Amino acid sequence: MPKKLTSTEIKNEAARLGFLLCGISQAGFLEKEAAHLESYLKENRQGKMAYLENHFDMRLDPRKLVDGAKSVISVLLNYFQPPEIVQCEGAPKISKYAWGEDYHLVLKRKLNLLLDFIRTHSGEINARVFTDSAPVMDKAWAKKSGLGWIGKNTNLIHPKTGSWFFIGEIILDLELEADGPMQDFCGTCTRCIDACPTSALEPYQIDSKKCISYLTIELKDNMPDEFKDKTNGWAYGCDICQEVCPWNSFAVAYSGEDFKPLTPMLAYTKSKWLEIEKSEFKMITKTSAMSRIKWEKWMIT
Repeated sequence: MPKKLTSTEIKNEAARLGFLLCGISQAGFLEKEAAHLESYLKENRQGKMAYLENHFDMRLDPRKLVDGAKSVISVLLNYFQPPEIVQCEGAPKISKYAWGEDYHLVLKRKLNLLLDFIRTHSGEINARVFTDSAPVMDKAWAKKSGLGWIGKNTNLIHPKTGSWFFIGEIILDLELEADGPMQDFCGTCTRCIDACPTSALEPYQIDSKKCISYLTIELKDNMPDEFKDKTNGWAYGCDICQEVCPWNSFAVAYSGEDFKPLTPMLAYTKSKWLEIEKSEFKMITKTSAMSRIKWEKWMIT
C-alpha cells in the first residue's frame, strides 16, 4: 500500500532533479488574478496574442484542467549564464533563455521524472505537467507557492536567486501541505521601469504591445515604426528589466548541461546573423526556443 507522500519529500526530490526551488499551493480559483486578467484584456494590453483571450475560466481554476485537482506543485529551473559568457560584440541580441535547449523540453522532462516519483510513492493519481504551453498562470501559482513575489517588471522574483528561471507545474488530485506567499521586496525601486526603452512598464503592469519581447517574438507583423529605433539591439526577446533588477545580483549560474549555449548563438557575428540563409537559420534554432520564430520574422526584425 503506497504511503502518504509529504510535501517535504516532493521538494527534496525536486532538488535532486536539479530544480532551483519547489513550492506547493492549494488548487482553487484565482480570484485576485481574475480581476487583473480581465483588466489586462479589456485594455487590449495583450496586443495580437489572441490565445490569451481564450479559456478565461480555465486559466484561473486548475480544477478545470485536472479533474479533482487539490494541489499545484510549482517549480523553478535556473537558466542564468555566467557574466563572462556573451554573444559576439555588436551581434543582434538574443535573450539568454533561448541560448540553449528549448526550455519546454527540459522542463517537461524533469517534471515527468518528478511526477513518476510521486506516482511511485502515492499510487495512481490524476495529474498533468505544464510547461508554459497551456492556459496556466505560472507566475500566480509560483507566487502562491511562496517561490517569490511578482515584481514591478511583472516577473517573479525570489530574494535569494533573482528571476533568471523558468516556471513549471504539476497539477494533481493529491492533498499536500501548502506553502504561503512571501512579501513584496521591490520597495521604492523603479530601475526596471526607468530602463525600459519602449516604456512598456508601469508598476506591476506591462503593456505587451510595447514590450520588445512581444515585438520580436509574438508579433508576426512588421514592427511599428515608433519602436524600431528603441530596441537597443534586441532581436529575439529582451533581458533589460532583468539585467537592471538589483535582486539578480544574487543569481548563481546554472551548473547543468541542459541550457549550455548552442555554439552559433554566441559565435555568430552581426554580419553572419544578418546574412544567414533560411536553411541555416532553421538548423541552428531547431532545438532552441528561438525556433518559435521563422527566418522571415528574424530578417524583418
